[in-house]
Amino acid sequence: MSPRSVGMVCAASAQGLIGAAAGVSAVLRDYPVTGGQLLRYALAALVLFGVLRVRRIPLLRPTRRELARLGLLSLSGQTLFNLCLFAALDRADPATVGSILGATPLLLVLVAPALGGRRPNRTVLGAALIVVTGAAIVQGLGGGTALGLVFACGVALCELGFTLIAVPLLPRLGAWRIAAYATAMAIPQMLLVGICVDGTALLRMPSGAEFAALSYLALPLTAGAFLLWYSALARIEPERAGLFMGLVPVTAALSGLALGTGAPTLGQFGGALLVGAGVVLGMRAERADGGPEPSAADAPAPAAFVGPAPGATSQP
Repeated sequence: MSPRSVGMVCAASAQGLIGAAAGVSAVLRDYPVTGGQLLRYALAALVLFGVLRVRRIPLLRPTRRELARLGLLSLSGQTLFNLCLFAALDRADPATVGSILGATPLLLVLVAPALGGRRPNRTVLGAALIVVTGAAIVQGLGGGTALGLVFACGVALCELGFTLIAVPLLPRLGAWRIAAYATAMAIPQMLLVGICVDGTALLRMPSGAEFAALSYLALPLTAGAFLLWYSALARIEPERAGLFMGLVPVTAALSGLALGTGAPTLGQFGGALLVGAGVVLGMRAERADGGPEPSAADAPAPAAFVGPAPGATSQP
């Protein structure tokens, strides 16, 4: 597979895992929010650092600039994202929050090229509009308070930062290290918030179902999806990768069907088709520099993006 194809598979898989978490998260409605996130990140960090050791990927020391960027990445994509998400869901319908979050592909198409000194690709911009429309149809519309909408917009901005802040870190640190470092940095952040918000009620022994849900959020969602997403960003432009975010409400609806908590409607199937059409259109568009897409033979090796130091084994 070409690097571009690998990136597409990674992006689709990451967003599919995120969407499937919608049904799992419902199991944790009675568990302390900050405590659950703390356990989730602690378990994910242990697994990620364990994989780094097993694969003999050296732990590079981040520079001051990289350390600051990793802290912002963790704060945006993990700590603030979850705090804004739960605050939004307390004040607005899940459909409203999902619809606003579904606009992230459009934001990426507009912001990512600007940060790189490029103009937005018109075809990719049109594809993003199709994806956002399809995602809104699948998610549906809802209501909520003005403060709920503000928190929902905060969730979308955190999702934007989760992608764009990581891009400059990929060439030297790679997907594995970024996922491990950022997840580890989320632990003290969430611990501090938890002490201030929940105090002694921060943690309690989870039930069997809650432990299973936390394990899914920690392993496939945090460790797996984060790694897949950063691997995708190492191979395709952020605005193209962002198109796959439209898959989140689609896989969320499918997870409801699989768990027996809901069945997709005809309109949702139509929205899913729009999302798929937008992704295909965006990925088939010409590159921003007007050149052909690199082939597996002439593209930079994956190690140039996410590889370890000399003498270590390669990584995705």
